[in-house]
Amino acid sequence: MSTATLKLRAPEGLGELLKLAWPVVLARLGIMTMGLTDAIIVGRHSAEELAFHALGWAPTSVLLTTAVGLLMGVQVMTARLIGEGRPHAIGGVLRRGIVYSLQIGVLSTLMLILLGPIGLHAMGLEPGLADGASQALLVFSLSLPFYLVSVAAQFFLEGLSRPKPGMNAMWVANGVNLALNLWLVPGLSGLPVEGAVASAWATFFARGSLAVFLLVYIWRMPEAGALGVFHPPKGEAAEAREQRKVGFGAGASYFIEVGAFAGMTLVAGLLGAAATAAWTVVLNVSAVIFMLPLGLAAATGVLVSRAYGARDRRGVERSGWLGLAVVGAAALVICLIVWPGARIISSAYTSDAAVLAMASAALVLACLFFVADALQVVAAQALRSAADVWLPTGMHLFSYALVMLPLGYVFAVPFGWGVDGIVWAVIIASLVSAGLLCVRFAIVSRRAI
Repeated sequence: MSTATLKLRAPEGLGELLKLAWPVVLARLGIMTMGLTDAIIVGRHSAEELAFHALGWAPTSVLLTTAVGLLMGVQVMTARLIGEGRPHAIGGVLRRGIVYSLQIGVLSTLMLILLGPIGLHAMGLEPGLADGASQALLVFSLSLPFYLVSVAAQFFLEGLSRPKPGMNAMWVANGVNLALNLWLVPGLSGLPVEGAVASAWATFFARGSLAVFLLVYIWRMPEAGALGVFHPPKGEAAEAREQRKVGFGAGASYFIEVGAFAGMTLVAGLLGAAATAAWTVVLNVSAVIFMLPLGLAAATGVLVSRAYGARDRRGVERSGWLGLAVVGAAALVICLIVWPGARIISSAYTSDAAVLAMASAALVLACLFFVADALQVVAAQALRSAADVWLPTGMHLFSYALVMLPLGYVFAVPFGWGVDGIVWAVIIASLVSAGLLCVRFAIVSRRAI
């Protein structure tokens, strides 16, 4: 593939931003759907097995989210090298990404196998509950290397402005996961597995199919040879360092956010079962909504990375602010839908009157942080794409660990605001994060490249 051809495919303007974003949004929603499918089918099979599933999944989620951030350099560097007019070096980004994903995946698997069951038993759970969750956790851990390879491949394709294959692969994997869950979880297969462990094996094979689909697609791309996919990278130490740096920064940010929100769930636990359930509803709805800004952040990152690689300062500035404007408008529309429909949405999760009342009120309040949360994730990705890596991570640390966590506890417990207090803490932290990151992008986008 020639450099000219690649430049013709480079996204420009609103139409190209949306063209990039919607397949990424659907792919990210596919991740949520896979987990939701597992929970519904296992829950209908057995409430106890659902507890095994949830507890077995929880330790893997923090490592998984952090690992996805560590691979963010694949997307950023792929797009940046296209902007630099060096398509022959792009294959090296993918090769390094696959190596990193296998290293991170194997290390994460070993950590979970060695420490996961010990941690579950140390939590003071009932012995049977910890034993069942440990079995599911061990199977979940085995699928991490496959999933992270698929993430590296998906980020590579998104950096090439080809997000549709990743979207298609994710939904094919969802079909595989659904079919295997329906067959394995109720024990219809005749195999000595059912319930949570069977669902974990369904996830294992679904993730494996996702990785194989994407790698085969990349292998068979007509321009794969011209992109350097089949040749080991040579003399690219600077690109390798930058790829790792972007990943370290994104991984640290993801870890901080996931850990902080896990801490907010612990605060909700101090308020009792009903408050915990209400906060869980708000958190789940917010996570689904977050897939839209996450997709727009990926698209914005590709635009900014290519402009940065091309040494186009105005392109960096234009692309970043375009992404922020679009995500802000989209989040506002979502607020206008969720606000009046909060009770209907909450009733899909619970029929308990007390929980429903708390969840509905908190979800209305949560609309105040949807826009800020959307802006901060896009601004952070735009900054990483413009080679500003560590300051955004520091801003996340300040906003979510040093502002949100203490305020969440103070508002919810000593002040007695309950779940609404937790949501107010998230609102304030999101506003702080969005403000800091947007100001930082205004500074970075104006500097000489």
